[in-house]
Amino acid sequence: MRLSTVILPIHRWSEGQKIWRRAEDLGFHAAYTYDHLSWRSFREEPWFGSLPTLTAAATATERLRLGTLVTSPNFRHPVTLAKELITLDDVSGGRLTLGIGAGGTGFDATAMGQEAWSPKERADRFGEFLPLLDDLLRNDATTHEGTYYSAVEARNIPGCVQTPRLPFYVAATGPRGLRLAAEYGQGWVTYGDPKGPADVPVEQAPAVIAKQIEKLAVACEATGRDVATLEKVLLQGSTAEKPLESLDAFVDWAGTYQELGVTELVIHWPVPDSIFENDLAVFERIATEGLAQLG
Repeated sequence: MRLSTVILPIHRWSEGQKIWRRAEDLGFHAAYTYDHLSWRSFREEPWFGSLPTLTAAATATERLRLGTLVTSPNFRHPVTLAKELITLDDVSGGRLTLGIGAGGTGFDATAMGQEAWSPKERADRFGEFLPLLDDLLRNDATTHEGTYYSAVEARNIPGCVQTPRLPFYVAATGPRGLRLAAEYGQGWVTYGDPKGPADVPVEQAPAVIAKQIEKLAVACEATGRDVATLEKVLLQGSTAEKPLESLDAFVDWAGTYQELGVTELVIHWPVPDSIFENDLAVFERIATEGLAQLG
């Protein structure tokens, strides 16, 4: 099992770079950031762009993997996104992972003046967005005419440092999304029950993840793939569980999900006076000692 962190893009870089470097020093496998224009309770607070932040982080670190959790079609287009991704993969020396999902109904959904898409339209768009992005990152030139997204002789030379392209971690819980994860993903991401993860009683939260992994296995079987070949990533912070309250709490929590087959845990870097407020000293102890205590 691996342990990673999410660092929100809320800091001016004079301060933010210290956090990203500290994440590397603590030994995290990866550090991700949210790819939003603004987000929930942070909407009236500082919030910077994810890809420029990750580019800066790539120049401030040497070993730490970097990524988004998650990018979506809400305000992205595959052609322009692919160009930015191959650039970031190059700057980072091949340390980039793209977390990607269908998007939701938050502030990003209407910030560009569009009506919020229905769940069906989000799924339809994602089903077109992801295969096109895959093509763009694998090929020097791509032409595709779609219902929602098109490319005309779009060039992506020299392509990704990682081959055949940088890894996709696909966030999905529904049948269509899970099929896309099985077909295109190197990893799969969940944060719990999408209908209301914080409403699920703590003792029932693991069963939600277990059921999702069962459905992922079915989707993989349908595509002729072994579910064991996908990383299974659990993003902490949306459920009622409190694994960052103490080292013992983390070890119990991590052990539970390790038994279910989760291969990477992602915990939020503490943010004072927010929903992600936690004791930094405890957090750092978890980072350095937590996984070592698992059986």
